[in-house]
Amino acid sequence: MKILDGKKTSNQIKEEIKAEVSAMKARGERVPHLAAVLVGNDGASLTYVGSKVRSCEYVGFDSTLIRLEEDITEQALLEKIEALNADSSLDGYIVQLPLPKHIDEEKILLAIDPKKDVDGFHPANFGRMALELDAFIPATPFGIMQLLERYEVPTSGKHCVVVGRSHIVGRPISILMSQKGPAGNATVTVAHSRTENLAALTRQADIVVMALGIPEYLTADMVKEGAAIIDVGITRVPDENHPKGYVIKGDVAYEEVAQKSSFITPVPGGVGPMTIAMLLKNTLLARQWNQA
Repeated sequence: MKILDGKKTSNQIKEEIKAEVSAMKARGERVPHLAAVLVGNDGASLTYVGSKVRSCEYVGFDSTLIRLEEDITEQALLEKIEALNADSSLDGYIVQLPLPKHIDEEKILLAIDPKKDVDGFHPANFGRMALELDAFIPATPFGIMQLLERYEVPTSGKHCVVVGRSHIVGRPISILMSQKGPAGNATVTVAHSRTENLAALTRQADIVVMALGIPEYLTADMVKEGAAIIDVGITRVPDENHPKGYVIKGDVAYEEVAQKSSFITPVPGGVGPMTIAMLLKNTLLARQWNQA
């Protein structure tokens, strides 16, 4: 069994990006510039955005954090997005989700210029990805593909079961794994919370991607010997014995499933760290594409 170490791999990718940025500086070129829009004071969002800003600084990007009040109107936020779309010094930006309830998230995401949509959530990028054209791939599926490729997990001709159908993870990873490429050419089945007899499907799978959001849902009796397991789930489970009052659990019962798997991602330290690395990768791509 080999652990797919997302922390180690994400650090490698950051070093690669850092080297590219250093080369850009040496050529006298403008370095990539990423902005993050944060509405309100959600604790988890503050943590995520802070981590993204620090990562930008590490690789040598310019970064801008735009803090907006919780009670900002939808129209005022749309005007801010129009300004970011028009800002030629900015290569890409993200609007941190979730947004306050009075703001229509879909309307906001649709207003983002697809050429600056480094989160890869705009329908234009999703469509281009599905057609195998240059596109910003959502960071989590992009990170999974990098892990599979860099650890040389066999995917060609293999049966992959993706459990989850969200637009952010499940749907895009099912498309990417079926496409031609180093971590592609798989035969993909998409399952979800309404799938009947899910265990019968996962037991057939050479690769299982769990993106259901239910802690430790996938157990050892649901996987076959030698399967590769990708765990996208991350849930805070209350634990009064832990100093923080909770523990982080994935969708996979890690200890028992690891005994049967050929490759597995831990939680934390698997898919999670890859997400920020791929956001940086998308920003570098934005700089290169928009420059061209």
